[in-house]
Amino acid sequence: MAKSNAYKGLSTTAIHAGEGPDPATGASAPNIVMSSTYVADEVAGFSAHDLTDDSPFIYGRWANPSVRSLEDKIAALEGTEACLCLASGMAAASAIFLTVLSAGDHVIVSDVSYAGVAELARDTLPRLGIAVSLIDMTDLDAVAGAVRPNTRLIHTETPANPIMRLTDLAAISRIARDANAKHSCDATFASPIGQRSAELGVDYVMHSITKYIGGHGDAIGGAVCGRAEDIKALTVEAAIHHGGILSPFNAWLIARGTSTLPLRMRAHQEGAMAVAAWLEDHPKVKRVLYPGLASHPQHELAVRQMNNFSAMMAFQVGDAKAGDALAARMANELQVIHHAVSLGHHRSLIWWLPTDGMMETSFRLSGKQFARYRDYAGDGIFRLSVGLEDAEDLIADLDRVLG
Repeated sequence: MAKSNAYKGLSTTAIHAGEGPDPATGASAPNIVMSSTYVADEVAGFSAHDLTDDSPFIYGRWANPSVRSLEDKIAALEGTEACLCLASGMAAASAIFLTVLSAGDHVIVSDVSYAGVAELARDTLPRLGIAVSLIDMTDLDAVAGAVRPNTRLIHTETPANPIMRLTDLAAISRIARDANAKHSCDATFASPIGQRSAELGVDYVMHSITKYIGGHGDAIGGAVCGRAEDIKALTVEAAIHHGGILSPFNAWLIARGTSTLPLRMRAHQEGAMAVAAWLEDHPKVKRVLYPGLASHPQHELAVRQMNNFSAMMAFQVGDAKAGDALAARMANELQVIHHAVSLGHHRSLIWWLPTDGMMETSFRLSGKQFARYRDYAGDGIFRLSVGLEDAEDLIADLDRVLG
């Protein structure tokens, strides 16, 4: 569990929270503890329910010093009592759903979410006897109207992947509280620097720490932050019973990245603003969706809710045929930006997401929801994760393929 600290600044917190000099060697940098088991100097139970805040390390599935250090660091950055790190962002999302929800319960999920979450909500949860309502989170009346007596959770994502749609977290938190339900939010696109989700009432703040928190594209992991009692329940269910634990080596790598997160997010936003402004002025670009631009349909909410606009954006170039052709050029001609999935790394990454393809595989929206998605995405969008390269080099790379 996270420990209180005296740090006020985010940069100091990112560097020092959760770690300190090694008491045995004086090493300044944290060690990687790879042991699967630990020698015990007293008799202890072997049940997840025996765990307390003061329990010693016993077995790697229960807890690990390297993972614990990362958990304390992320909790400190999020301003929550505790954090649980897991093997991936999807492990974190599944931990929330499968701990909070049981057969007969009802969950409200954003109708536009990360593809894995969208498919989990549409395909897996109903099979387990959990009722799911897929709602546009910008329509607060629709969210409130979807609440049932058995609603246990409202799951949001902001900014939403891939269309950069925002959700008013404080408003959704009020709806959840009135319904005696929990509010979870996938805040991966924003990072702990860009958005103070817990302060806005979110009970479970979720991240794919593969992305901005790790920041270097070399380790996969997930995290959920929240109240100590809620995170303890997740630990018993998701880590110990389901076994979705984070590798200590990945925890060590991600913690290295976390230490520079505030610095990186400032640079990410600076580069993204320059690239987004350039794209918006390009004659072959129909639309740019970036919360930092005044043209974003929810820019006012972004200014009110976000402390950093991050570096995720989407842009349209025409119909699906034009998008397909440009994607093919990018795959062969980009020299700086990588034509690759994922996001939030120090390298810039771009990927083409045709609307019809997203509807067939992940979102499967219909009617009014599909129309709203198309309002953002048109026939398809390019999702661009602006890295830490010089903005002029990224612009030159995009200019070369856009022609």
